[in-house]
Formats: sequence, C-alpha cells, structure tokens
Amino acid sequence: MTATLRVLDLFSCSGGAGWGYKLAGFDVDGCDIVERPRYPFPYHRGDALAYLAHLITTGEIKRYALVHTSPPCQAGCALTVGTNASQGWGGTHEDLVAPTRALLDATGLPYVIEQPNGQAVIRKDVSLCGEMFGLGVIRHRNFELGRWSTAMPTHPKHRGYVRGWRHGVYRDGPYVAAYGDGGGKATISEMQTAMGITWTDVPEELTEAIPPAYTRWLGTAFRTARQEVLV
Repeated sequence: MTATLRVLDLFSCSGGAGWGYKLAGFDVDGCDIVERPRYPFPYHRGDALAYLAHLITTGEIKRYALVHTSPPCQAGCALTVGTNASQGWGGTHEDLVAPTRALLDATGLPYVIEQPNGQAVIRKDVSLCGEMFGLGVIRHRNFELGRWSTAMPTHPKHRGYVRGWRHGVYRDGPYVAAYGDGGGKATISEMQTAMGITWTDVPEELTEAIPPAYTRWLGTAFRTARQEVLV
C-alpha cells in the first residue's frame, strides 16, 4: 500500500491552499504566525521561516514530500504598488520571498512559492485563474515550482466583468470581488461559494485565501510528475 504523501503548508492563513492539497490526496500540516482556530489540519503557530529552519535542523523536514509557501506579498502586490501607492495609503512591507526561497532550497525538497500578480520576484512557472475551474472569482495567482515542473495550463478567456463599482462605473458580471469592503464587493456567503471555502467566515481569511481548486490542481500535477520520475 502506498504511503500518503505529506505537504507542509507555510504562511497557511486559514487553509485554502491546505484544503486543496487534501483534496489531491495529501496529509497536511500548517504554520502561520497568527492564531488560526479554523485551520482544518494539524497546525503550528509561529514564524513560518523560523519553524522551517527548525524542521531542517532537526531533520523533521524529511517527513514531507512537498513544501507549499505563500509568503506575505504586500511589498509587491498589484494593489499595494498601484492603487495604494497612488492614494498614499499603506506603509512599508517586508518582502519575505527571497529568504523563503533560500530556506526552501536548503530543504532539498520540491516546493511551491505562491504570489499574486504584482512585483514580487518569483518565476511564473504556473499561473492559475478562477475561470480555469469554473469559480466565481478571477483571483490570478502565480506559482514558482522548485525541484519539479509541470506544463503551464491554458488560460481561458474571462466570461465578463468582476461585479462592482470601479472608477465610478458599476458593472455586473459572473465574478465577485472577494476583497475589501463596499463598492459592490462580495458578501461573506458569496466569497465562500465563489471560492469553495466553507470552514471559515472571517473576512480577512477569505479575502487572503487561495481557492482550494488551485492547489488541488497543483497537488495532482505534483503527484503525476513524481510518479513519472519514480517509474
């Protein structure tokens, strides 16, 4: 009988990424610096990079087949760089992508680094969109794949607008805006339905979440790539 593969979900937030890996057949362990009582899997509260360094030093990292990371991206995400900068909003944000990658390289394991569109410097080995999975959000996300690879999927044409107000104009459309408040943004229940997330109703957790369909796809692709290497 084949042993179940285990993934380490760092900067896990409430578990959108983790749930997708679970659907792909993985056991999941999470870590986030904020208490996440709704996280649906075994969980360590603490600094993700310090925890990863500990796992490397103790050799416990060998329990995992894959490490998934979603390091904070406010330093480079499109919202901060664009809208917030133009309005003079926000403050200084630390870019954790480079130190995350350095530790991931030290693990010797296959890994994933996830970031939204923007200026955070990762390879865009895979880019995923809600339309690829028939979701009610667009939510483009890019993924750098370390020590494994898979083909880039086709990005289908969007079916219309994201519903809501923008620049004083209201547009209806097949997608909801799962971020911010007002201006026609999605309600809690709309965000849950649009992304396939049922275990949390915390706005901050929903607005930051990766739709599980993304990591279900990645997890399945990883299993396929791993099997091809083993054969």
